Amino acid sequence: MSRPLVPGLVAEGEADEGFLGIVISRQLRELTWMSPHAVDVETTEVVSCDREHMVTALEDLAADCHLLFTHDAIRERGKTGGKTDGVRYHSHYLVPVIGLGETEAWLLADRGVWAGLEGSDLSLLPARPRDVERITDPAGILAVTVPRRGKPIRDYFEYIGRNIDLAVLAQVPAYADWVAETRNALKGLGYL
Repeated sequence: MSRPLVPGLVAEGEADEGFLGIVISRQLRELTWMSPHAVDVETTEVVSCDREHMVTALEDLAADCHLLFTHDAIRERGKTGGKTDGVRYHSHYLVPVIGLGETEAWLLADRGVWAGLEGSDLSLLPARPRDVERITDPAGILAVTVPRRGKPIRDYFEYIGRNIDLAVLAQVPAYADWVAETRNALKGLGYL
């Protein structure tokens, strides 16, 4: 008998919905692969909202999800003097909430996935995945990188989410931190 794992994401924009929702489910499948239990990672439930409605969105997701992900301004690089504890619990549901921080540059970490899209301009992508954290304008680099086929940039988010190499993405320090926090939360929930 498999044990369900339903992730939830409070999204701030189109990149979150199309890219992060997919990457979260993929990474959870990867993390639970060696679980002593059969784990059925379901599709990430996504709620889009602004910061003013964050608590309500978390409450809505907590009723149906086992693990929640959100952007957390406290954890964003450059905004604090040090690292916070990461995993927090939300409400009376005691659902772990893990902050993602700045994630827009994660789309740019895998040159190989962009090279697979004919017409992509790789000239501004950093040579090493970890260097995406130094990009000051990821949206601008993304706009230059996507192929010019008359599609809006958001049309590529799902493709990148499904095809980005998670091992390459793990070379980005903030992503690796997020994976470690997620692994700890899964241990706390008894999935690992």
